[in-house]
Amino acid sequence: MPSIDHLADRLSTYLGKDQVNLVRRAYFYAEQAHDGQRRRSGEAYVTHPLAVANILADMHMDHQSLMAAMLHDVIEDTGIAKEALCAQFGETVAELVDGVSKLTQMNFETKAEAQAENFQKMAMAMARDIRVILVKLADRLHNMRTLEVLSGEKRRRIAKETLEIYAPIANRLGMHNVRIEFEDLGFKAMYPMRSERIFQAVKRARGNRKELVTKIEQSLAHCLAVDGIEGDVSGRQKHLYGIYKKMRGKRRAFTEIMDVYAFRIVVDKVDTCYRVLGAVHNLYKPLPGRFKDYIAIPKANGYQSLHTTLFGMHGVPIEIQIRTREMEEMANNGIAAHWLYKSSDDEQPKGTHARARQWVKGVLEMQQRAGNSLEFIESVKIDLFPDEVYVFTPKGRIMELPKGSTAVDFAYAVHTDVGNSCIACRINRRLAPLSEPLQSGSTVEIVSAPGARPNPAWLNFVVTGKARTHIRHALKLQRRSESVSLGERLLNKVLNGFESSLDKIPHERVLLMLGEYRLEHIDDLLEDIGLGNRMAYVVARRLLATEGEQLPNPEGPLAIRGTEGLVLSYAKCCTPIPGDPIVGHLSAGKGMVVHLENCRNISEIRHNPEKCIQLSWAKDVTGEFNVELRVELEHQRGLIALLASSVNAADGNIEKISMDERDGRISVVQLVVSVHDRIHLARVIKKLRALAGVIRITRMRA
Repeated sequence: MPSIDHLADRLSTYLGKDQVNLVRRAYFYAEQAHDGQRRRSGEAYVTHPLAVANILADMHMDHQSLMAAMLHDVIEDTGIAKEALCAQFGETVAELVDGVSKLTQMNFETKAEAQAENFQKMAMAMARDIRVILVKLADRLHNMRTLEVLSGEKRRRIAKETLEIYAPIANRLGMHNVRIEFEDLGFKAMYPMRSERIFQAVKRARGNRKELVTKIEQSLAHCLAVDGIEGDVSGRQKHLYGIYKKMRGKRRAFTEIMDVYAFRIVVDKVDTCYRVLGAVHNLYKPLPGRFKDYIAIPKANGYQSLHTTLFGMHGVPIEIQIRTREMEEMANNGIAAHWLYKSSDDEQPKGTHARARQWVKGVLEMQQRAGNSLEFIESVKIDLFPDEVYVFTPKGRIMELPKGSTAVDFAYAVHTDVGNSCIACRINRRLAPLSEPLQSGSTVEIVSAPGARPNPAWLNFVVTGKARTHIRHALKLQRRSESVSLGERLLNKVLNGFESSLDKIPHERVLLMLGEYRLEHIDDLLEDIGLGNRMAYVVARRLLATEGEQLPNPEGPLAIRGTEGLVLSYAKCCTPIPGDPIVGHLSAGKGMVVHLENCRNISEIRHNPEKCIQLSWAKDVTGEFNVELRVELEHQRGLIALLASSVNAADGNIEKISMDERDGRISVVQLVVSVHDRIHLARVIKKLRALAGVIRITRMRA
């Protein structure tokens, strides 16, 4: 562990003697304050603040940041007041220590309200002095480096918090080196086996690639020398967590990711960067569409560089980054590099530092405008995590969902029962489709009904695993319940024809038949009948008759109410509606499909009692039914609008519409209209016939 003398020697390379002595003084003060305290590893506690100061020294941070690093745990762990620090080291250092102390209590697995409050504290401290977050990041980095002494559960919690919060903040501030180390250490703590496997694979791959990497490096260096350009060429290493994220996110094999060779060329001036670009494009053929100029248009966090991809020797793809030494320092240390290049205290911030200050200023504005801490956390988190959406419940609770989530995902995130009983939603107080992707910042309200059930169509647009799992489970239960109910009606309908019913069958007879079918419960038998896997007529015959005895076909149709659910569907070939003569086709696994009595598709099995059953419409039938109409009429302007207004005037609804021209004068329009019954359909047709130029209206059937 480096001593204070070793640190002082390092600091003397860029700080004045008086400033180095102030840092020394802060160290001795911290050593005295933490006297007798030990870390989990058994070391004296003061080794931790010294290590944090060393991390900041790597970034060439100023003396006040280093003093705050030495003292960052004093207020919290030793009971020394902020006022005492202020008297000893000045107000600036005391404010930095106070700001970091507040952040130490951040715990992102608590309730949303507590999380939001901590974010507010962070924003306020950063707004006063952005060095607060730099000291905190250095503190977290040393804690991550010494995680192995903690229990497995605590290691994973701290690693998760680091990957979700601190790594994105480091990225947002342009601190590439810190972000990479956070991600690799967090990855190792969260997934030790995956990390080790990828590490060993990278080690093997680098050994196999060494010769080719050296050749490419030499050819790039020679190319620069020929053009009289001075620059450092080096191979870039991909970090473990970056490889893991690409393998998972892009579903690529390890070999595909490692097939790309990456190099960095660092030069003295900006114009030299463009000269290098021309030189390497002459050496190897560039890949079209893969050149990016981040020097002219820097990234949001201030990152600057030229990126290009080339076809190298043997056709291997080569990624090259070209930048100046200052850009290299900015890329690695981000906002922290500002103190390395700052020549005077009154100099205006520029580049990365200006962008970071702008971001913090925006964060402060959000904090001031937010109605509460929850609104504020939503705004900040959107900025840090663009791959997620943050939406509000009507009571202001924040919900975090994957990008592309819908109101149904939101409903299941709130509670399973809310998802199962969801019928509609309001997004920002307006009614919206359940399939509409949610945008961050929206307030989502779910409209539910006690008897509502999940819709199978939801599976086409939900994105969260929780929603998908619960929908499937609910549909399975719903299908079973409806199958049992329909199966009971079908069996009783057959038994009633012989002046019997399921209740009148002796229990022993039922148990005997369940044993023959290898079923445990009568509901299993009824479910099979409802799904069409067993015929009600055959089951009734086995229950009532002795072996070989034939029963006459029962009379009287089964009434359809339209509320049978998933086990009853309406044939698309003939689109039956209430009032039409109908017949039911029992389809294995699907339940009952309702056809028109004269439908050609079932003409061959129409009179087979094991395949078809006579149906009728109940008096209280409910629902909307689709009918296809073919309308021939003279061509005229506004034709579609006329047809739509006529259907609407008859309380109908157009589900689908298409038009063909038979010749220049006659148009043929195909309409799919939803109606309640035949009387309603007659009203719709009557309205359409009243239109000028209508020649013929035909209901399409199989």
